[in-house]
Amino acid sequence: MVTRRLCMWLVVGSYIGGVLNSIIQMTFIIRLPFCSSNVINHFFCDVPPLLALSCASTYINEMILFSLAGVIELSTISTILVSYIFISFAILRIRSAEGRQKAFSTCASHLTAVTMLYETTIFMYLRPSSSYSLSTDKVVSVFYTVVIPMLNPLIYSLRNQEVKDAFRRTAERITVRL
Repeated sequence: MVTRRLCMWLVVGSYIGGVLNSIIQMTFIIRLPFCSSNVINHFFCDVPPLLALSCASTYINEMILFSLAGVIELSTISTILVSYIFISFAILRIRSAEGRQKAFSTCASHLTAVTMLYETTIFMYLRPSSSYSLSTDKVVSVFYTVVIPMLNPLIYSLRNQEVKDAFRRTAERITVRL
């Protein structure tokens, strides 16, 4: 059962984890020498593009990034999976088929958004540095910082019958014009 106390600990744990991750990353990045350009070829100051500017070996930084990202990804995915196991059992106890279908529909929308987010972050942070490509990384970072958050309202609103009908009418008008 999700209690107020559990919610509080999850929030506190998230903040502590985020702060520790930042402190550890910055402690090791600040020690790197940066010899050439100080212009980051990226949309924001992210760790992989910053490491690309260093003129020394970044192996330790890459291992730290990989380890911390792995721990963060595993812990959050595990929390989500455990939550969905409990949610699934609760949904299966719903007596009406329509109620179960609505509940599963809501879960499917959420899992779609979460899966898209995790796929992009796993791609960004849990891969060998030899496969880094700054141009690809820029596209992927825009995807997980801009596109997915913009898609969330659309994904969730597609559960609404009025939105579905409006979307269908618009698609039919476009198809007729073509």
